[in-house]
Amino acid sequence: MKELFIKGMTYGWNTTRGAYRTAEAVESMKKLKETGSEWIALSFFTYQETFSSTDIIFDYGFTMTDRDIEFAVRQAKELGLKVCLKPVVNSRDGLWRARIGFPKDADAYWEKWFVSYTNFLLHYAELAEELECEMFCIGCEMIDTESRTDEWYQVIKEVKAVYNGPLIYNANHGKEEGVDWFDQVDLIGTSAYYPVANVPGDSEENMMKNWETVRDKLQKLHEKFNKPIVFVEIGCRSARGCATMPWDFEHTELPFDEEEQARFYSSVLKVFWDVPWFAGFFWWDWKTKLYALEKAKEDVDFDIYGKKAETVLKQWYSKDNR
Repeated sequence: MKELFIKGMTYGWNTTRGAYRTAEAVESMKKLKETGSEWIALSFFTYQETFSSTDIIFDYGFTMTDRDIEFAVRQAKELGLKVCLKPVVNSRDGLWRARIGFPKDADAYWEKWFVSYTNFLLHYAELAEELECEMFCIGCEMIDTESRTDEWYQVIKEVKAVYNGPLIYNANHGKEEGVDWFDQVDLIGTSAYYPVANVPGDSEENMMKNWETVRDKLQKLHEKFNKPIVFVEIGCRSARGCATMPWDFEHTELPFDEEEQARFYSSVLKVFWDVPWFAGFFWWDWKTKLYALEKAKEDVDFDIYGKKAETVLKQWYSKDNR
């Protein structure tokens, strides 16, 4: 029996302040619940100006307010959903957050950044504790910072002083072995955007073979740290070829293909569902403002509302594997 298995979905990403508190968002979360999801990763971000800035700012014109977050958490709990609070730092210059960092010998810059990042995290860790969020995510895909083991140890120590629930860190696919401080968190997380299709429109059988290779690799990571592993992000768009590059959000010209998206969902669910050390999924992603149901066959984004992948997920999330 598994102690924990997360049937989850990421909710509310890439929205600005106030968006959680709209009637559309309330209705959207209700539809999320109908997928059989039991958890949401409430994921939002603020900015630092460039990848090499040392200050993480609160943007009063953009960033979700505490009032927004409280509203969304309470709405989730009313629906019986558990919450992983997931604050993220992005770089306003457009570079991926994995590039946030400094040269190895720039200790003064690293120190300033980690002070700012710790303050950022502690604010939301305190909020997660007050709102009784069931999990807290301490970082997302911050590859260039991950080698700073001593600093991360200190960050986690300070977060644990204010938040009493389980902690998770969201590494990136293929880079999980670079985090030597996974011993300090309760769950190992990764963005599982593994390119499991060999060609556009590939078969579910081939995708499953590639997921099996991923499973075997992650089992070694589990054995090293003896921690359950969660796919804190996973998904692909409903567009032709996206299972060959599940992380892609830019090629919007690709034709609609809900079959490939559904095979991506089905293949990973079949391979990982009964793995003893695997602790579940937060699918990417479910928006606060859904398209009209009749528009589902035109949407080429990650959303699954009204698509075949939603049917696949409902079938699996209706099962009990604990």
